[in-house]
Amino acid sequence: MITFLVSLLLLVVGYFVYGRLVEKIFAPDPSKVTPAVALNDGVDYVPLKPWKIFTIQFLNIAGLGPIFGAIMGAKFGTSAYIWIVLGCIFAGAVHDYLAGMLSLRNNGASLPELIGKYLGLSVQQFTRLFSIVLMVLVGVVFVSGPAGLLQNLTSLHQQWWMLIIFLYYLLASMLPIDKLIGKVYPLFAVALLFMAVGILVVLFTKGSMLPEITDGLQNTHPSAVDTPIFPMLFISIACGAISGFHATQSPMMARCMTNEKQGRPIFYGAMIVEGIVALIWAAAANVFFNQHGMAENNAAVIVNEISTSWLGTVGGVLAILGVVFAPITSGDTAFRSARLIIADIFAIDQTPIKKRLLICVPMFLLASGILLYSLSDVEGFNIIWRYFAWANQTLGVITLWALSVWLMRTRRKWHLMTLIPAIFMTIVVSLYILIADEGLNLPYNPSLYVSIAISLILTGLFYYKELRRK
Repeated sequence: MITFLVSLLLLVVGYFVYGRLVEKIFAPDPSKVTPAVALNDGVDYVPLKPWKIFTIQFLNIAGLGPIFGAIMGAKFGTSAYIWIVLGCIFAGAVHDYLAGMLSLRNNGASLPELIGKYLGLSVQQFTRLFSIVLMVLVGVVFVSGPAGLLQNLTSLHQQWWMLIIFLYYLLASMLPIDKLIGKVYPLFAVALLFMAVGILVVLFTKGSMLPEITDGLQNTHPSAVDTPIFPMLFISIACGAISGFHATQSPMMARCMTNEKQGRPIFYGAMIVEGIVALIWAAAANVFFNQHGMAENNAAVIVNEISTSWLGTVGGVLAILGVVFAPITSGDTAFRSARLIIADIFAIDQTPIKKRLLICVPMFLLASGILLYSLSDVEGFNIIWRYFAWANQTLGVITLWALSVWLMRTRRKWHLMTLIPAIFMTIVVSLYILIADEGLNLPYNPSLYVSIAISLILTGLFYYKELRRK
């Protein structure tokens, strides 16, 4: 229990100490006119209250990742706690804050446009396609999970719930942000926070079942030989530590902020809260595995068991609803973000609803096709999820390199703040795709050397180009 409590404390301290340092380095200017004021269009550029923006940002990024990912990551042992804490404070929250604030300074520009500004046209074109595919994958994987949980709570079949959620996604991606998302998200947030607080309270009575760092950092995964901590843990726990998906969501909030000083609680703070949620579910999963063994691989089953057995029938239903709302509130904004990225690419005015329909209808037809494939069998969904997890971290790597270029050019002595996470995560995503079954399935040791070489080459190119530019 001590390791868990110290981890919680470090996340809170990280927000007030390291978060303040990151804010100071960026130097927000409260006198600057924000895009929400200068470009108010009543659809995407809409001034909102800071607490409402925080609620939307938190629910945008807190999908299934910090819950399902943390549960699966808990199988690796206490290493999961360390990754959540260090990843969240020094990588994920920095990534989210700087990406959001740079978007704010660039009229709410979408992530691919920011990346193009700092990494060039070729990387921008790749990121445009890559991020749109990732957004559609997010929308797909964040339909099946909540629909399955809702089926357990009601008599309505999972496929009907999928249709209902998909229709909601279509409305949420098209309507003005203050008309639907701005009104329902505070209600969803109550359910999600109730879930987290409820599980946290019960954890205090089950502290003896939690692993301690003094037990060692060995890999406790039941398939440890085929599932090494590095890189599998760092792909499994993404949204609770660092996630490229977050940087696609931040521009939506940058278009609603009325003061640059709101950035630290909205971007850095939301990531810290998500890290706390991930930490709570990782700990809860540790208790579950101690009681039932690690044979269960279905995170939805584990969530249902923990919620109902710990919080009773009513509390369990509310907790499960929190878990249901989390992915739904990421899926809807994933599609909305994809619409905005496409609109930015082709300079399509989003004020007329017919132009929003022009983008959304083909996008939802594509998503429907992927969803039908994922439902063809269990392995179909697992493959979609694994590719989503890798693509998510890969986008985070690209964003970190772009942020490193910005820091090198404007705050040179602080560029290691994002460059070190960029180098580390480059090794992670490279190694994963080389050794994973859905990747090249190559031997571990040679793949590790290749991954390190790739990271070193990119680091050399980074310094060469920036020094040559200077």
